[in-house]
This record gives sequence, structure tokens and C-alpha cells, in this order.
Amino acid sequence: MSQNVLFICTQNRLRSPTAEQVFADWPGIESQSAGLGNDANTPVSPELLQWADMIFVMGKAHRNKLTQKFRAHLNGKRIICLDIPDEFEYMDPFLIRLLKAKVPRFLPAANKSFQPRIP
Repeated sequence: MSQNVLFICTQNRLRSPTAEQVFADWPGIESQSAGLGNDANTPVSPELLQWADMIFVMGKAHRNKLTQKFRAHLNGKRIICLDIPDEFEYMDPFLIRLLKAKVPRFLPAANKSFQPRIP
């Protein structure tokens, strides 16, 4: 059974779509991304939160806004703050390295040896 992982940033244009792409091939993981901003490419929704088993936010402000706006939809959801600043372009090599250093420790143990494909 796969685990559904949701990556959240502000606009869903740079950090969270990069994370979604980096972990798209991770065994046993289904990844999606969304944003909390009013004009996010894919806005966070109750449906996405219901789908997610685990939620990664890029910063503390995202966790705060997520819990303020969607508290009723977060029961039992694990929210992990990655502390990744908004200073990277989409698929920036350093952003990819940060994600690969921070995210896998939270994923199922059987997948820790897998190295995501970098396009």
C-alpha cells in the first residue's frame, strides 16, 4: 500500500512542485503538491488534505496558516516542517539536495535506500 505525501509551499510554483517531482518515483509513495497562497497553481483543499497521509510544509508560516485555515481537516495528519526558505527556482540542484537530505527520514523505512531519479 502506498503512502500519500503532500508537499506545501506558498504559490505551488517552485519548492513544493520540485519536491513532488523529486519524490514521484519513490517506491510506495504517491506525491502531490499544493500552495496556501490565494493564487497558488494548485490550492490546498480539504480534498487534498483528506488524501494525504503525511504533509510536508516548507516553513513554519505554512504550518501556522495550514492549521488556522484547515484545522478541521488535519485530524491525525502528520505535518513536518522542512524549514526550506523561498529562495530557489524550480528544480534548483541545491533545493533538490536539501529535499533529499530532509525528507527521506520521515518516509517508510523500506524506502530509505532508494535514490530518487533527478531529471
